[in-house]
Amino acid sequence: MSDAGEHISVLAVEAIEALNIMHNGFYIDATFGRGGHSGQILERLGNEGRLLAFDCDDQAVEHARVRYADDPRFTIIKSNYSEMPTAAASHISNRSVDGVLFDLGVSSPQLDQSVRGFSFDKSGPLDMRMDQSVGQPVSEWLPTVSVDELASIFREYGDERYARRIARRVVEAVQEKPVTDTVELAEIIKAAHPRWEKHKHPATRCFQALRIFINRELDHLKMALENCIDILRPGGRIVVISFHSLEDRIVKRFFRGPDKNAGVPRGLPVADNDTPWVLKKIGGAIRPSEEEVAANPRSRSSVMRIAERLA
Repeated sequence: MSDAGEHISVLAVEAIEALNIMHNGFYIDATFGRGGHSGQILERLGNEGRLLAFDCDDQAVEHARVRYADDPRFTIIKSNYSEMPTAAASHISNRSVDGVLFDLGVSSPQLDQSVRGFSFDKSGPLDMRMDQSVGQPVSEWLPTVSVDELASIFREYGDERYARRIARRVVEAVQEKPVTDTVELAEIIKAAHPRWEKHKHPATRCFQALRIFINRELDHLKMALENCIDILRPGGRIVVISFHSLEDRIVKRFFRGPDKNAGVPRGLPVADNDTPWVLKKIGGAIRPSEEEVAANPRSRSSVMRIAERLA
């Protein structure tokens, strides 16, 4: 598309270093996007190495098939990464996986293409689906939602302070006439928002919340992390780059392992359980440098975490 911007992979150098790539290893890029991370992984793989990539976006999959058509080390699968073991069964069955990389959120082309409906400052159809072949676009879903439900979504997935006030106005507007354009919805939210954050569009949090909800992003992330345990070899690594606190909290908790005290009533003794968790955290949170943020402002909220599979 003519309005598609170039996608700059965030924390690219750090992510590739974190994967600890072996020249004959087998790696998974769970979020191909426009292939920035995949390209760097392939540069470090030898002839026996393999890279399996996933994406549920048709444009990303087509881009991958064209870009790497002549590279036998590379395979792209159109699928949500939460379905990784099933979708990749024939590829994984005879190899152990040495590393899985997740670069969460939306890619720059998705944001910059007005027809995708992710952006609040470009007029386009109110869609927001990563995979436009499944589910409902936001414009079709909004007329079915109540004020209470929409406020809960704005609050839970967008941390929007004025969630109920904005939700009430959005529902009223949708009842008056269909809201099918991104800028139209953004203006409704803007008019309902009593106090704006400096240098941030008042619709930012609500658009994030709608995107996360309509794509079930947090559910898919939880499923994908759990599935990584089954396919990763001992010593293999999971590397996750997230862009907001909801994602990062899920990753951080998963890497830490299950709470041994969960479900135990207060005051009762906790049974000893020395069974180790199957993952070991490698270092702490890694954030982009000032230089990277200056070159790519969209990287400013990113954080990367690394974990290694134990025997």
